[in-house]
Amino acid sequence: MGARRASGPKQRGGGKAARAGLPGGRGGAPNVAQMMAQVQRMQQDMEATQEQLKHETVSASAGGGMVSVQVTGDLRVTAVTIDPQAVDPEDVEMLADMVLAAVNEGLRAAQDLAAGRMGGATGDVDLDALGGLGGLPGLQT
Repeated sequence: MGARRASGPKQRGGGKAARAGLPGGRGGAPNVAQMMAQVQRMQQDMEATQEQLKHETVSASAGGGMVSVQVTGDLRVTAVTIDPQAVDPEDVEMLADMVLAAVNEGLRAAQDLAAGRMGGATGDVDLDALGGLGGLPGLQT
C-alpha cells in the first residue's frame, strides 16, 4: 500500500494560485481601481492616436506611377492624381483598374499605419481579448 496523507482540515491560501497572486491566494484579488485607471489611460491614448492619424497620410500608386493616391490614417482618400498619359479613351477600363489598385494599396497602407500606431497606444494589448474592442474604425485585428 502506498503512503497516505493524514486527513485534516483543508488549508486555504496555499498552492499555485497563491503564489501567482490569483484571487483566493495570498496575493489577493487584482486591484480593480488600478485596472480601471489603466483602461482609461489606454482609452485616452487611443483617442489621441486616432486624432493624430487624421493628419497623417500615406501614398500609393499603380501603373508605374501613372495613378497615385493619398489616404489619411483614418482611411479617407484625399487625393487622386492621374498622369495624362494614362488616359486612353479607347481603354478606360485599364485606367479604372489602375485607380482601383492604387486606392486599395493606399487603404492597406493606411490600415497598416493605424494598426501600428494603435498597437503602441494600447501597449500591444489584444483588444479582441477584452470583449472585441479591436473593432475601432480603421483598425483591423
